Amino acid sequence: MELRLGESKVPVFPLPAGFASEDDYLARLSLEGLARRYPGREAEMRARLDHELAVIRQMGFSGYFLITHDFIRAAKERGIPVGPGRGSAAGSLVSYSLGITDVDPIRYGLLFERFLNPERISMPDIDIDFCFERRGEIIEYVVQKYGKESVAQIITFGRMASRAALRDVGRVLKVPFGEMDRIAKM
Repeated sequence: MELRLGESKVPVFPLPAGFASEDDYLARLSLEGLARRYPGREAEMRARLDHELAVIRQMGFSGYFLITHDFIRAAKERGIPVGPGRGSAAGSLVSYSLGITDVDPIRYGLLFERFLNPERISMPDIDIDFCFERRGEIIEYVVQKYGKESVAQIITFGRMASRAALRDVGRVLKVPFGEMDRIAKM
């Protein structure tokens, strides 16, 4: 498979029998989750859920949500700790209904548009934290289910300026702060 800059490739989610599209299946799972998360209040939440599903459908990301839901569900079923969700994805009622996040966007007044917005076409960024001791099991699950050609890991890193790096080294080596500060300023 060849990747081009700016191009996204998401594996096809294997639909269960009876569903014609990823959009239909995502809507069904979201409605079921909405009923679990807000028993007796589904009707008042329905307009927001429908809006989010329409944006997700319009942007072509239903499969991405289904896949993310799938491997988070698999982790939870295996007893692998999963973080509650962070970043802008916590503003999604669909993510909350699916169990991708465990932060109630309604209770905390979080905005879906900060997460996904048709005017800014980019892949949704769902930050997920797994137990570092067992995260390999989930990576293996995804590789087995979707194929190794469909799986990549992403890493982020930061850079430190020279002064900050020197001060950190001095702190680790227990060099007095004043002395390291003087050296860093040189």
